[in-house]
Amino acid sequence: MGTWQVQAGKQRFSELLRAAEGGEPQFITRHGKPVAVVVDIEDYRRTHETQQSFAEYLLTLEGALAEGDELEISPRTAEPEYWAKVDNLFRDGD
Repeated sequence: MGTWQVQAGKQRFSELLRAAEGGEPQFITRHGKPVAVVVDIEDYRRTHETQQSFAEYLLTLEGALAEGDELEISPRTAEPEYWAKVDNLFRDGD
C-alpha cells in the first residue's frame, strides 16, 4: 500500500499507476487526509461486480425447479444443540 500527497501523485503519476497495477492500492492524501484510492482495474471489478439479490436468486431457483431440476440440500453443519433450539422456536410458535 502506497500513500501519495496530491502534488507528488501528479508529478509521479506513471509510478503511482504501476504500483496500483502491481496489486497495491495507492492512497492519495490532501493536507494529510485520505481523499482517494487508485487500485488495479481487476481488483476494482472484483469488488464492484453486481451481485444477484436474494429475491432474484429465489426466482432463478423457482424457475430451475419448475423445469424439473432437483434441489440439493447440504447437510446441517451446525452443532445439534443449535438445531434443537431452532426446532423449539418453531414448535413454540404453533
